[in-house]
Amino acid sequence: MKHVLVIHFSQSGQLTEIVNNVVTDLKNHDQVQIDYHQIEMEDPFPFPWSREAFYGAFPDTYSQKPRAVKPVSETILNTSYDLIILGYQIWYLTPSLPTISFLATDDAKKLFKNTPVVTVIGCRNLWMMAQEKMKVHLTGLKAQLVGNIALVDHHLNHISVITIAQWMFSGEKKKYLGIFPKPGVQQKDIDHSVRFSKTILNHLLSEDFSNLQPSLLKQGAVSLKSFLILTDQKGNKIFSKWSQIILRNSKENTSKRRLLVKMFSIYLLFAIWVISPIVFILFLLTYLPLQKRYSKQKSYYSSVALNGE
Repeated sequence: MKHVLVIHFSQSGQLTEIVNNVVTDLKNHDQVQIDYHQIEMEDPFPFPWSREAFYGAFPDTYSQKPRAVKPVSETILNTSYDLIILGYQIWYLTPSLPTISFLATDDAKKLFKNTPVVTVIGCRNLWMMAQEKMKVHLTGLKAQLVGNIALVDHHLNHISVITIAQWMFSGEKKKYLGIFPKPGVQQKDIDHSVRFSKTILNHLLSEDFSNLQPSLLKQGAVSLKSFLILTDQKGNKIFSKWSQIILRNSKENTSKRRLLVKMFSIYLLFAIWVISPIVFILFLLTYLPLQKRYSKQKSYYSSVALNGE
């Protein structure tokens, strides 16, 4: 009997649906036992979000400052797993704060040690640098990352900015103003994610995950655009500076913290609507001379390798 643990955190339910699809063939196989753990915060984040709470989560999220989470059941802690499926959201170009908080616990240290892991991401479009941070966390937990699936919103960048904001602040996944597409990962992509389950099952039963990621890539587990990699990299540099400014110059739940977060939120909108188009133009102008570099980046970020290994 193979034992699989599915761990995830979801507010809207989108990631729950994705993860459940990814393990379809596993849960229907008589030689596989699946356990589930949904990460829960001791002090839950709101959904739908208020604007103050949404932007206020930025500094702790980006700096990966863990908060208290509810413990894992003793049954799960006392089980030895052959594979962990870890589903996570992206908050501010970083694994969500609930996910980071869970990975910082002693429970995670026990569960992940020497265990193969497949990460499953559901996000808007920028996940590459967050996955790099995830690779570092998993390495620290002595886990073995063997696969990654990233489902994204394929609509135009600025369209998805509008629709995701409507979703986060209203809690309703619907066509904004009746003309914009539904926010988040397209339903057809969510439904089609069941295709990955048989591939994962075959590698699980064979006890060989060495070629799992190449197999998943052939099925379209990852879709990368060079411009988005560049945007993610530059965004992380900017977010790093802003998080340091906010954390160094203010304390939580103070008027100064709220002021600095407000300034960040204004800058973020400026960056999305003004700086990002300029960066895209510069990207197009330099694409040909830097094409080999971009190709190498796409190959690396599609893999489960951690730079330097």
